[in-house]
Amino acid sequence: MSGCNEEGATLLNKRAQHLADIIKKQKKIHIVTHIDADGITSGSIAYEALQREGKDVSIEFVKSLDDKVIERLTEEKHALVWFTDLGSSISTSTPQLNKIITDHHECPPNSDLGFHLNPHLFNLDGSFEISGAGATYLVARELNPKHNKDLSALAIIGACGDLQDRTHCKLVGYNKEILNDAIQAGVAKAKTDIRYFGRESRPISKLLQYSNDPILPGLTTRESACTAFLCELDIPLKDNESNWRRWIDLDKTERRTIISNLLTLLLNKGFNSQIALRMIGEVYELSAEEVGTELHDAKEFATLLNSTARYGEYEVGLNICLGDRGEWLKRGRTLLRGHRANLVEGLQYAKDCGIQKQDFLQYFHAKDGIRDTIVGIVTNMLLNSDSADCSLPILGFAYTDEDTVKVSARSTQILVDRGLDLSAAMQVAAAHFDGVGGGHNIAAGATIPKGKEEEFVEFVEHIIKEQLQN
Repeated sequence: MSGCNEEGATLLNKRAQHLADIIKKQKKIHIVTHIDADGITSGSIAYEALQREGKDVSIEFVKSLDDKVIERLTEEKHALVWFTDLGSSISTSTPQLNKIITDHHECPPNSDLGFHLNPHLFNLDGSFEISGAGATYLVARELNPKHNKDLSALAIIGACGDLQDRTHCKLVGYNKEILNDAIQAGVAKAKTDIRYFGRESRPISKLLQYSNDPILPGLTTRESACTAFLCELDIPLKDNESNWRRWIDLDKTERRTIISNLLTLLLNKGFNSQIALRMIGEVYELSAEEVGTELHDAKEFATLLNSTARYGEYEVGLNICLGDRGEWLKRGRTLLRGHRANLVEGLQYAKDCGIQKQDFLQYFHAKDGIRDTIVGIVTNMLLNSDSADCSLPILGFAYTDEDTVKVSARSTQILVDRGLDLSAAMQVAAAHFDGVGGGHNIAAGATIPKGKEEEFVEFVEHIIKEQLQN
C-alpha cells in the first residue's frame, strides 16, 4: 500500500474482517460514539452499514466513557456494543461488556485483543494515518465490500475533521487507501489548492481574515487589511450582481496572484519556505454535494457536524451524514451559524482570560466562559493565532456540567518530533488526580476534578519537561 506500513495495514484488515464476522453473528447492536466530527461520521458509518445488513441497531453519543456511562451500559445488557472513535481506554477493563472497538486513540498496554481494532496495535499512527471514522469504515467495508465503499466519503470527512491532513498537508497512510476507495466509488475528489478554511462558503476577505497554519502577518484577524490587500491586487470582492466572491469563484489567474503575494508576504516576514508552503496542499470535495455549500468541502462538512453533537443535537449530524438534505440540514445550518459565532466569541474570551506561560507549557482557564465541548477547538485556534507562543504546547480549561473540568491540550508537529506526547501526559496526569485522559501525541484531553487545575498544570509541566529533555 502506497505510503502505508504494509504489514500493519494487512493486520488491520484482518482485524476488521474478524470484527465483521462478530457483527454478522448478532441481530441487535448498540453503537456508542464520540461527539466530534470524527465520532459522528464513525457512528454514521457503523449505523448505515448495520442498517444495510438488516440489523436491529441503536446509537448514542457521549463526551467520554466515564464510570457512569460504563455502569449504565452494563445495566442495559446490550447483546453487542460497538464503540466507535472511542473505547480503547476501556478495552482491558470492561470484561462485563460484550463489545467491539474501532478507535484510533493511543491504547493502554495489553489491549491487542480480538475485538479491538486500533492502528496503534499494528504500528500505525492514529493521529494522522487513520481516523476513528477510517477504522470504522474498514469494518463496514468487510461487512459488504460491494456496497459499502460509498461510506468512504464519511471516513474522509472524519479524517479532515480530526485534522489528519495537518501533518503532511494531505491525507497519508491508510487514509490514502480510503481516499482511493472514495475516488473509485465516485464519492470524493482530491485536488491541490489553498488549504485555508472556507474555500466554498466564505468571502475571500474572510478566508484570509481567519487564516492560520500559517498565520498571515498583518492580515490574520484584520478584516480591513485583508480587504485592502485584495483591492491592491485588483481582485474584485463582489461579482456583477453584488454577491461576495468566494475562493471557488476566482479564476486561475486570480488564485495564482493571491497565493504568490501571500507567499512573498510570509517569506519577507521571516517564515521559511517549508512553513510558507503549508498554505498549499490537498483538499477534498464530496462529489454528490452541491458546489458552494458547506457540504461540498470535507473540512467544511466536518465543521457543520461539529456544530451539532457538540451542542447536544446528536440526531442532526447523524441524519445529515445519512443523507438528509431537508429539515435536518436546515437545522444543521442554523446550528452552524451559532457555532461559528461561539468560536469567534470563545477565541476572544480565551484571549481576554490571558495566557499564562510556564517554562514548558502555556495555558488559559475559561471557567464557564467557553463550552467544554468546544474548548478544544478554541484551544487549537488560539495556538495558531498570534496571541500564543507556538513554541510551547497549550492547555485550555473549561468547566463541565458534571462539576468537573475539561482540559484540552494542543501542540505543533515540531514539538512532537522533539518527543512531546500529549496523550501520555494527559493520561498520566489525569489518573494522578482521579480523572481520565488520553488522545493523540499532538492533541489530547482530560477530565479532572474542580480545584485541581493549578496542581494539574505543574504536574503536566514536569511530564513535558522530561519528554522534551530526554
